Amino acid sequence: MFAGLARFVVRHPWWTIGAWLVAAVLIIALSPKLATESDQGEFLPSKYESVQAAKVAEKAFPDQTDLSALIVVQRADGGKITPADSAKIAETAQSLTARKYPTVQGFQTGPDAVAPNKTIQLISVPMETVSGDASKDQSQSVKDIRTQLSKDLGTTLKAKVGGEPAAWVDNEDSFTQSFQLITIATFALIIGLILVIFRAPLAAILPIIVVIATEQVSMGLIGAASKVLDFNGDDSLQIILTIVLFGVGADYYLFLLFRYRERLRAGEDKKTALVSAVSRVGEVITSAALAIAATFLVLMLASFGIFAAWGPSLAIGVLVMGITALTLIPAILSLVGTAVFWPSKSWKKQPSAKLSVRLGRMVGKRPVVVALVSGALLAALASGAVAFKSDYDFQSSFPQDTESAQATKDLQRGFPAGQNTPVEVMVRSTDGQPLTKAELNQFGQKAKSLPGVGGVQPAVLAKDGKVGQVDLVLNGNPVDNKAISLVKNDLGPAVHDIAPKGTEVFVGGETAIYSDINKVVSRDLSVILPIAGALIALILLVLLRSVVAPLYLVPAVLLGFAATLGSAVYVFQGLKGEPGEIFHLPIMLYLFVLAIGTDYNILMTARLREEAKEGHEPRKAAALAVQHGGPTVAAAGLILAGTFSVMLLAKVSMLQQMGFSIALGIALSAFVMAMFLVPSVTALLGHKAWWPGHGDAPKKQVRPADTREDYIPSGYR
Repeated sequence: MFAGLARFVVRHPWWTIGAWLVAAVLIIALSPKLATESDQGEFLPSKYESVQAAKVAEKAFPDQTDLSALIVVQRADGGKITPADSAKIAETAQSLTARKYPTVQGFQTGPDAVAPNKTIQLISVPMETVSGDASKDQSQSVKDIRTQLSKDLGTTLKAKVGGEPAAWVDNEDSFTQSFQLITIATFALIIGLILVIFRAPLAAILPIIVVIATEQVSMGLIGAASKVLDFNGDDSLQIILTIVLFGVGADYYLFLLFRYRERLRAGEDKKTALVSAVSRVGEVITSAALAIAATFLVLMLASFGIFAAWGPSLAIGVLVMGITALTLIPAILSLVGTAVFWPSKSWKKQPSAKLSVRLGRMVGKRPVVVALVSGALLAALASGAVAFKSDYDFQSSFPQDTESAQATKDLQRGFPAGQNTPVEVMVRSTDGQPLTKAELNQFGQKAKSLPGVGGVQPAVLAKDGKVGQVDLVLNGNPVDNKAISLVKNDLGPAVHDIAPKGTEVFVGGETAIYSDINKVVSRDLSVILPIAGALIALILLVLLRSVVAPLYLVPAVLLGFAATLGSAVYVFQGLKGEPGEIFHLPIMLYLFVLAIGTDYNILMTARLREEAKEGHEPRKAAALAVQHGGPTVAAAGLILAGTFSVMLLAKVSMLQQMGFSIALGIALSAFVMAMFLVPSVTALLGHKAWWPGHGDAPKKQVRPADTREDYIPSGYR
């Protein structure tokens, strides 16, 4: 099948490119755009209590906003707020309200907004929840408010604007600068490394152009799929898709280009060499793309909507990239021929490959030692995974010298840390009797004595009297691990226990949402990982026609996943003393390490089988597989790991965590598993690795090219 496809693409490159372009234009022009959602609570299933609380609040208080900025006012001399100061602050609030800033619903303050120790006074600024172009208006409103505050308050008072909308304004530049830096560094790294490997500008630029084009086609198909499967994406999907496509695109491109150069060096003409290259790596690329797409599709089983949307989206992107690698890239190479390697002439020469020969010799001669050392390294790193802790405090990962971050610190001088992010308790009548303010206040006083509660805000009663809201202010950071565990294990159940007679309560708010996300992510991982492992095993079974090989290849991949997660724990929770890693790091590692890292195992295993079919006994086949396939795996792993490592340059710590962890995971997959663990175990198992089939049965005599002295490691001659 792949030979026929290769011959058609190579002999008819213009037909192939033309068909690809026509399909691309139609898909991009006719497909709907993917709708996105930024509120993570929207991705939780309706059965979770925080979602039910939000629905009750939305129905009972339709005019209530869940987005609010907060102005923290204090005296310039550091003294206590006086009645005259409060009057001036109230006057400022009225003046700002009269200016009618876009998306701002008003400015609210009063005696209750003065801290008990009178160090600060607050002005609440409820805002509309917006997206798209309206978010720009909201950002400008925050900036204008900051400018006007200094004019209205005078010299006696000073203020800082904080809260979620203000934090977004302050952190937007950090994110934008980080992603610009990451994008530029990614392009520079991919181009630079391919230039070093092939010393050819065209070879370095070609994958960038192809991946960008493939991404546009993928986004069109994803938009169409979102309408059919009824899902929305989140704001990070585009970024993740870009990274995935550059990752697998670079891999497949290098798989093909290395094999093309190898066949040219073996003496084949450029057309025959390209047909041979596509024929030989076609099965590897197809199997790898199917394995990755299958593992991504498993995300559709996730209860958390973000992950469920990532599944089909990323699977579509990978499959399109696989098709591109087998059609568009060979067609372009057919047109440019050996000019792709210009001006270097190294493609004409057989390399000495001293390093890969030595590594192959080591694996072939000492497979027991290599397997034990590489396995022990992964196991040692994996032991750290048991101490993994999730961290939901996104704000702490941003620079702390911004105005919104300083406003949060000033707020804590007079109020509990959770003042602006309370636990929202919805109380709903179940006996048909209306609730009263007195009843709600009494409930609030009881709740005030519960663990972790630092204060209770005034109760609010719905117009029909059937629903009330009591906000509990936590003493500590409302989005750290301690607060989330408190709400999940202690405060939530305790609130239910003291519910007024004839009512039911729903615990909501941001802390409760993250508590429920914690539950659903744990559940999703427990479902996704074993099913993904089973699918990878099935694909490997079909590819290798072996029952035994998947029995050690799949555990190797899962061990690599655990080793990567454990390494992140050792570095960030251990060395850096951070409270935990970003909560979705395990899923990110699933996407990039478990799924994409499978590429390298498939490539190496296919090469092991190929060398065995050439008539080499198991240990020699392992040595030659490392010698011939090792440079490809090393180059692909180096480029992909390097791509993620540039995220360490970002100013945002959660991007640094992702960059370090994923880069290390890719490096472990390529340089430990694929180059050492898998070939050494295969060498030890020998012919049993291919049972019950005959995947290693020789088809012909050893190739003449492989009988030269520089191709056979000493010890096998």
